[in-house]
Amino acid sequence: MYKILIGLFLSVLCLQAKCQMQFDEGSFSEVLAKAKQEKRMVFMDCYTSWCGPCKMLSLVLDQIKDVKIVKVDVDESPNLCKQYAIMSVPTLMIFKNGTPVDTLVGFMPKDSLKAAIIKHL
Repeated sequence: MYKILIGLFLSVLCLQAKCQMQFDEGSFSEVLAKAKQEKRMVFMDCYTSWCGPCKMLSLVLDQIKDVKIVKVDVDESPNLCKQYAIMSVPTLMIFKNGTPVDTLVGFMPKDSLKAAIIKHL
């Protein structure tokens, strides 16, 4: 129980430290364009600060270094979420060549996320 509480506390700190940059439609389009030029995949992690599974997923995503992870607070970026039909959190969208190729909803362990990444390499 103690380890879980520490993990949740650290994930909250991580979210606060990493997610200060807000994305709107224009800036996210720039991220996708740059990833397309570099031939890299992009993970769009849609979360909220009050979502427990989002905080747990953040810890898992921090361990994956193969893709660029863009964190989007759905409460702060409703237009971007509307554009991609984000209805639940956490939601992870995988973009390849600037185009969405997969949407994963809910918490997933590291092995499942890696399998999703490998499927699109």
